[in-house]
Amino acid sequence: MGLLLSLNYPQELMRSAKKEPASDKPISFITGNRRKFLEARKIVTCLRHIELDLPEIQELDPRRIIRAKLLEARKRVNGALIVEDTSLRLDCLNGLPGPLIIWFLGALGNRGIYAIAEGLTSFSATAALWIGLADVDGRTRFFCSSLRGEIASPAGRYGFGWDPIFRPRGYCITLAEMTFHQKNEISMRAKVLKN
Repeated sequence: MGLLLSLNYPQELMRSAKKEPASDKPISFITGNRRKFLEARKIVTCLRHIELDLPEIQELDPRRIIRAKLLEARKRVNGALIVEDTSLRLDCLNGLPGPLIIWFLGALGNRGIYAIAEGLTSFSATAALWIGLADVDGRTRFFCSSLRGEIASPAGRYGFGWDPIFRPRGYCITLAEMTFHQKNEISMRAKVLKN
């Protein structure tokens, strides 16, 4: 079941998701990253952005991270809300950094992460996105999508985070070399929100 349909909202809200936001029952997308919101809003138009940097626990289980974010968000925001967490799992590191990618980026940057893959001569990787949805009744649901690819030498001027080093399988360019529209056609965020 798709994320939007699982909200159990009235049918008029479902129809409005393809048009304009429903003013009486918007879905709050909680993120400190406006670009993530813009990607999501292009697909689900009833989203509204609440700019909050939620505390992120250090954990390898994305569901625990999402659950902690939802609990914190619930203290600050009423109504239906969405939080997310992205992971980048390198095969050469047995799936690390996974959800800890934010810390790896902060310490090593994209060039440092690429250097690890290059040094271990293994570039295969999986990008994953977990979304947690808390509906108006307090029920929580989790949704996940992943994208196989490889770590590439940093390239591109679009995107954010680790987009410059992730090249999806079947493409000769990184996510950061894709236009907004191209990325939104194949990204994990798009897959979760469209299904």
